[in-house]
Amino acid sequence: MKPTVLAQAIAEEIKQFELAVRSDRIVLERRMDGQLWATARGEERPVVVRRCFPWSEPQDFISLRDLDENEFALIRAPTELDDASRNALEDALAEAGFVLEIVAIESLTEEIEIRHWKVETVQGSRSFQTQLDDWPRRVPGGGTLIRDVAGDLYYIKDPSSLDKKSRELLWAFVD
Repeated sequence: MKPTVLAQAIAEEIKQFELAVRSDRIVLERRMDGQLWATARGEERPVVVRRCFPWSEPQDFISLRDLDENEFALIRAPTELDDASRNALEDALAEAGFVLEIVAIESLTEEIEIRHWKVETVQGSRSFQTQLDDWPRRVPGGGTLIRDVAGDLYYIKDPSSLDKKSRELLWAFVD
């Protein structure tokens, strides 16, 4: 007999509940192979970190995913981890989530298939390019996110706080 959609949904909920191990029972460590390893429910494996809500809840709800991108465990709050695990998590998050924060847009020009940006970031002056069909997108919490052709992320925390010139350049590309 084929399982119903409801039965499949219930099975998925149970699986997710099992993954939500209490954060204080998860151990994280950076091993000699350079990878972040997690131990939970008596299992251990190399993992990568993914923020579940990167813009609205960046410090909480961290998904630990195995190398096949399957969720291994969920950390509800890093403060529940022991000190060594929390330090390993913070290092992994810093590596995984480097985002340049834009504070001003100096110029924005278009060519055939490319948009050229010259911006001022918290980290200094930058130039980057985006495809013409890659639009800046709004994210929960009111910010705007831009991905360049190399895959790097640029974030504008509060677009309304930009100077007039920057806002005028940006608003032409944000719905």
